[in-house]
Amino acid sequence: MSFKIVIDSCGELTEEMKASGYYETASLTMQVDGETIVDDETFDQADFLKKVAMSPNCPKSSCPSPEAYREAFDCGADHVYGVTLSANLSGSYNSAELGMNLLKEKKPDTKGYVFNSCSASVGETLIGMKIQECEEKGMYFEEVVRTVENYIASQKTWFVLENLETLRKNGRLSKVKAFVATALRIKPVMTSTPEGEIVQLGQARGMNKALVKMVDNILEYVEKPEDRILAISHCNCRERAMMVRDEIEKRANFKSIFIVDTAGISSMYANDGGIIIVA
Repeated sequence: MSFKIVIDSCGELTEEMKASGYYETASLTMQVDGETIVDDETFDQADFLKKVAMSPNCPKSSCPSPEAYREAFDCGADHVYGVTLSANLSGSYNSAELGMNLLKEKKPDTKGYVFNSCSASVGETLIGMKIQECEEKGMYFEEVVRTVENYIASQKTWFVLENLETLRKNGRLSKVKAFVATALRIKPVMTSTPEGEIVQLGQARGMNKALVKMVDNILEYVEKPEDRILAISHCNCRERAMMVRDEIEKRANFKSIFIVDTAGISSMYANDGGIIIVA
């Protein structure tokens, strides 16, 4: 059976995923001082970060329209899947659901399903990889959906950012108490709830200590790491990401670990120097 996986552009695709032909990206857009920037293959991270740093205003984002999703889903594949940002952080999931419903109205026999990642960035990447794994095992459509939903329920997201201003100003920190500690170099360690909301896990003085605290929590949380893939995304700080990977590899034997650079939406929220981990 043929299949297609449409992932909104907050999810970074590895080079292998891009080459497979199984994936399509539904692009969100970002607005900086009236300029609209599309989160697709034309995205220039260095230029974007420069524009954000020079702007007195907070960047904004917009999700793909239901019609854009409908067009992406209407691809002729036997099974069609959508993977989106957490529904508690973006309208992307609702838009994708509407897009799938529009397609099913036109083509009632469509076997399609939209997954709410309850995550972002490489959380979506890992979900796409899980769908592909299930399809390549020859699972029935309903079995793929059930297996992947169970995988999402077991998944968790952690991140440490240089600052939380973009998340705060865009209303993505509703579960987090006001945090003002810049002068003390306090870095909060953040994580996700099962519903895909953001909460503070802890904090540390300095980025390196915050990253160590994050790694400690990851290794406490993940059972049987040898059965799981761990993904790291970074915003313009590959050496920092490699340092975190090396620390994790010293202490646990994951099935595999991969590192990607953040695409547009993840760069916007992670800001320069941010690290995101999902397992």
